[in-house]
Amino acid sequence: RLLTERLGGRVQLVGDDLFVTNPGRVRRGIAEGVANAVLVKVNQIGTLSETLETVDLAHRAGYRCVMSHRSGETEDATIADLAVATGCGQIKTGSLSRSDRIAKYNQLLRIEEQLGEEARFAGMAALARP
Repeated sequence: RLLTERLGGRVQLVGDDLFVTNPGRVRRGIAEGVANAVLVKVNQIGTLSETLETVDLAHRAGYRCVMSHRSGETEDATIADLAVATGCGQIKTGSLSRSDRIAKYNQLLRIEEQLGEEARFAGMAALARP
């Protein structure tokens, strides 16, 4: 909490192991004023419903969300779809060094193409504090 109090207005402090994509833990972190962003791993909590609840809780509290892959990933690009669908604005999938990572970036490009003129790139606004 002290780190969040001192730096939370200037930098993004992302809770990973602290929150583990768990709605209950995110609620507690919000109540205690810990971090200001949540790392969201779809297959970490167990259900898609719990993942979506976690993102919703975080957004309603003014926390940012970063949709993330897990180690040992496959070429499944679902996290790209979820990052866009939930308005995360950020995705963590690593460098363009392996096919499993490239698949996720390619899906983001396909989504942008499908959205056409409706597509919006958040840019630095994805990091802005509400």
